[in-house]
Amino acid sequence: MLPVPHRIRKSQDFQAVMRAGARAGTETVVVAVRAVPADHAGEPAPPWRAGFIVSKAVGNAVARHRTARRLRHLCAELLPPRQVEGHRIDVVVRALPPIIEADHQKLAKDLRSGLKRALRRAGHGETP
Repeated sequence: MLPVPHRIRKSQDFQAVMRAGARAGTETVVVAVRAVPADHAGEPAPPWRAGFIVSKAVGNAVARHRTARRLRHLCAELLPPRQVEGHRIDVVVRALPPIIEADHQKLAKDLRSGLKRALRRAGHGETP
């Protein structure tokens, strides 16, 4: 489970990342990344926040919840422990249907690859 400060919860935040963020896709996920100035909220901001989109195309409710748990666990491991160049990184991960057959190593590799490419496209280097 991600701590509350590390979660993207508002639909406006999801939309902002998906519309204005840099994207990179792999076989199992599409990763969108948006850098937000750290002082944007006026309060101490976490170094990163993550949100997950797991549609019904992935499977039934059990499969979707399992997928979201796997993605949360991997994002907590992969995302940087500190702010990148004074920015908070907002990440939205959209699961694609092939994620159901992916084992842990394949999913970790795809997520890491998508995150690196999206960060590079956003102009923040290869953090993970």
